[in-house]
Amino acid sequence: MTAPARRAVLLDALGVLLELEPPWPPLRAELAARGVAITEDEARTALRAEIAYYRAHHDEASDAERLEALRDRCARVLDAALPPHARGLPDLRAVLLASLRFRPYPEVAETLAALRDDGATRLVVVSNWDVSLHGVLADTGLAPLLDGAITSAECGSSKPDPAIFARALDLAGGVAPAAAVHAGDMVGADVEGARSAGIRPVLVARDGTAACPGVAVLEDLRGLPALVAAYLPLR
Repeated sequence: MTAPARRAVLLDALGVLLELEPPWPPLRAELAARGVAITEDEARTALRAEIAYYRAHHDEASDAERLEALRDRCARVLDAALPPHARGLPDLRAVLLASLRFRPYPEVAETLAALRDDGATRLVVVSNWDVSLHGVLADTGLAPLLDGAITSAECGSSKPDPAIFARALDLAGGVAPAAAVHAGDMVGADVEGARSAGIRPVLVARDGTAACPGVAVLEDLRGLPALVAAYLPLR
C-alpha cells in the first residue's frame, strides 16, 4: 500500500527539469537532408517566429486532435518565416518536430529520486505547456520519477493563476498548499503564482543572474532536497 503524501514538491518543466537543445542546427540539418540549404541566422529567425506563435497558442492544444491542429499551424508559420527558396516543403511539420529536442538537466534524475526517497513526498510537474508534455516527460525518462503532471492546456488556466496549482496539489494526493513547495524559473509565473496559491516558492536561476527578495534562489536543483527538508520537515 502506498503511504499517504505528507508534502508535495511542484516543479516547472522548461528551465527547471528540461532544456530545449538549440533547434537551429537540427533544422538546418533536416533541411539539408532534403536538399535545402539555409544559414544559421535564417534558421534562427524562422524558429523564433514559430516559437513566438507556439507560446501564444499552446493552451489551445488541450487534447490530441487540437495538438495536431496546432502543430500544423506552427509548421505554416515556420514555412512563412523561411527564406523563399526553402518554402513549400511537403513534410515541413516533420522537419519542425525533429528539430525540437528536449533533454533533462544533468542533476534532475538524481534530485527527483532523492526527493521521493522518503515515501512521503509527491512530485508533480505544473507547466504552461500543451498536452504533449506528458510524452516529453516519458521520452526523456522523467515520467517514472514523477507522481503526475498538469499542463495549462489541460487545466484551462496557466500560471500564475492559482487554479493550476490547485490542480497540481490534487494530483499530489490532496496535499495542502502550506505543505508544498514550487520550484520554477520565472518570477511572475512561478514565484508570484505559487504565492497566490499559498505555496512556498523557490526560484531556479540557472544562469545565476535572477534574484527575488525573500525567496530562496538555486542555480540548479541539487539544493532542492535540503530546502524542502528545511521548509517542510516530516514529523
